Order: sequence, then C-alpha cells, then structure tokens
Amino acid sequence: MSNRRVILIHGLHQFAWVMTPLAKRLNRHGFYTHQFGYRSLKHDIATHSNELNAWLKQNHDPNQPINLVGHSLGGLIIRDFAARFPKWQIGRAVTLGSPHLGSICANYVWRLAPPLVGKSYLQALDGAVTPFDATKLCLGVIAGTKPKGLGQVILNYHQKKQQGNSDWSEENNIHDGTVYLFETRLDGAADHLILPVSHTGMLLDKTVASQTAYFLQHGYFKHES
Repeated sequence: MSNRRVILIHGLHQFAWVMTPLAKRLNRHGFYTHQFGYRSLKHDIATHSNELNAWLKQNHDPNQPINLVGHSLGGLIIRDFAARFPKWQIGRAVTLGSPHLGSICANYVWRLAPPLVGKSYLQALDGAVTPFDATKLCLGVIAGTKPKGLGQVILNYHQKKQQGNSDWSEENNIHDGTVYLFETRLDGAADHLILPVSHTGMLLDKTVASQTAYFLQHGYFKHES
C-alpha cells in the first residue's frame, strides 16, 4: 500500500500528546504519523473538521491519500470530516472506542453538568453525527470490554435503572468503562473487533496498535481462527 500517512485524532478531555504511544507503534509498522490536536470542549464537531481541513491544506497534497485513526470523539470527527470534505482521499480509517450510536455516559453528563462535555455533545456524542457512507470510507471499529474508568460509575447507575426492562439484556451491560459495546456498532463498517481493553487503556495497548496497523494495510482486522 503506497499510502503511509496517518492522522491521529484524540478524544474528549484529551490533547494530541495522548496519542504518542500509538503513534510510535504505528511508526514501527512503517507509517508516518501526525497527532492532530483540537479543543474538544470549546468548539463543535464542524469546527474540528474545518480545522483538520485547514491543517491538511497547509501540510498535505490532496492528490495523495491519507489514513485516519480516531479515539472516542476523534472517531466521530473522522466521520464528519469525511462527509464535509470529500476532496481528500482517505485510504482507510479506524475508530477506537467511538460511540457511533451516541454515548449514554455523555448524555448523563450533559444533563447534569453540561460544561463537562461542552460543545462535543450536540451533533456528535448525542448520536446525531453525520450519517456514515460506507461507499466513501473504508472504516474499521475497535471496541473495548474492560470496564475500567470514571465513566463506569455512570454506567453502573444506568444499568441499575434498566433492571426490569425487557428490552435491556445482559449483553448490553458490556462496556469499556466509558462506552457501551453496542454503542460502537456502525452499520456499513468494514470490520468490527472486540478486545479486552479499557476506554483509555486501548491507547497504550500493543494489540490495539498492531490491529490498527493491520487494518490500515489490509482493510480488515486479523481475527483469531
């Protein structure tokens, strides 16, 4: 594959440097990475996409393809960016723990303390992000199942409220400490991989990095036979 450039996009309450461990591992796989930073609370998803477009206009040839990897909110930015700026040739993309169906955890925070999610909620974490077009983007989804993180307090409370709800199954309780497994599902995604990692821990995980590299190279994950 001739395309070796990867743009890494962090998530909510994070900064570009948090993607450094993943970037270093992708570099070892032969990719050239850039850690794109943005103000996750101050600006909305449209602004983030516009800023990414502006950076690419100054630093990248639109005739050359790029790959995109986004963690959590960063994965939703990938979807929005791809829809807004189709001139960019996106080879492949991977989202890590991104709530494609919306985040129940973020919804609770939005109702109780809106400043803690800022402008990242509407048209993004609320599940109203731009519809996904599989014909324009080859996208792989990695989801975690290790319930570790501050978000598990909210999700545990939410699960207690679901007791007696016939539409809520035990399988729905699986999450990575912030995002439910079912929230990561995306119709049209090229592949979906589940790993025993937490929401933030996946950024430090060697398997997540190797599987991300594998998808960028092949368009699918390496599943155990």
